[in-house]
Amino acid sequence: MIFEQITTGGCQSYLIGCADTCAAAVIDPEVSQIDRYLALAARDALRLRYIIDTHTHADHFSASRQLAQQLGVPVVMHRESPAPKVDIRVDDGELLVIGKLRMQVIHTPGHTRDSMCLATEDRLFSGDTLLIGGTGRTDLPTGNPESLYESLFERIVKLDPALKVYPAHDYKGRSHSTIATELDTNPRLQVKDRAAFVDMMRNLNLTMPTHLTEALRTNMSGGKTVAQMLAEAAATVPFMSLMELLAHVETGDNELLVLDVRERDAYQAGHIAGAKSLPRGQLELRVNQELPNPTRRILTCCELGQISTLAAATLRSMGFQRAVALDGGMKAWREAGYPMETSGAS
Repeated sequence: MIFEQITTGGCQSYLIGCADTCAAAVIDPEVSQIDRYLALAARDALRLRYIIDTHTHADHFSASRQLAQQLGVPVVMHRESPAPKVDIRVDDGELLVIGKLRMQVIHTPGHTRDSMCLATEDRLFSGDTLLIGGTGRTDLPTGNPESLYESLFERIVKLDPALKVYPAHDYKGRSHSTIATELDTNPRLQVKDRAAFVDMMRNLNLTMPTHLTEALRTNMSGGKTVAQMLAEAAATVPFMSLMELLAHVETGDNELLVLDVRERDAYQAGHIAGAKSLPRGQLELRVNQELPNPTRRILTCCELGQISTLAAATLRSMGFQRAVALDGGMKAWREAGYPMETSGAS
């Protein structure tokens, strides 16, 4: 077996492959690690057969759809998954064949309705059902403490005690555990009474994940994250440094149009000399009347450099091929002590 564990903050994802056939799968991929998964697979000459999510994640952004599109391989989730872009929906007891490896699906609802664990050879990929020293929470959408109790005590703890447990999250730097160790030391598995377990899970009072709304939206719909949109825009747009822009301003370069895409009040409070105000929300509607020359060099700027990147990418898609964005935005311009004007909008 070829095996790699990839840690991203508290998120754990896995690359597992068959050394004899070079077939492989990625489990619970995180969007910031796409290049690493591809590099690891290339290093061992592996061909990814499946991209698997053990459940609908609420605390990180899944890379499943992007990897699947890039590589032409199917996304695998449990049949209860609400995500529309799942290619293979599996059910309890079914097997995923990865070369000579066999990975069995164990449906373990509780953390979410579509949660599943994956058992293969000597290890269990437990998703967020069983964590090291804990369990998945049940207070997020489709969570259910009664279901989690049954998944844990009627299914998982009855597996081979020697199975190594590899969860989807761990925030203390631990790589894995075993069923036996969790039975002996996991505080939540010591609460064997159903009513007491349910009461405990309902009264954890945990804080909500930072990116809950966006993570659920993108993981359930296959849509794009804000970070993904920014990264895609940045890949199509050149940038201009603060020093380069300062030189253009000081020489009175009329060939460069500085386009401030912040809202009007922010523009009026302070902008680069000669800058034109065109809020990002009005860009597409006003572009023809405000920017009649598609061959002109245009520099977009905003407060932090993110909205201006999107604006420059939009302009380029509309034919303004000389559009660039200011690196660092107006915040960096102010902090550098460069000159600004406070006159009304132009």
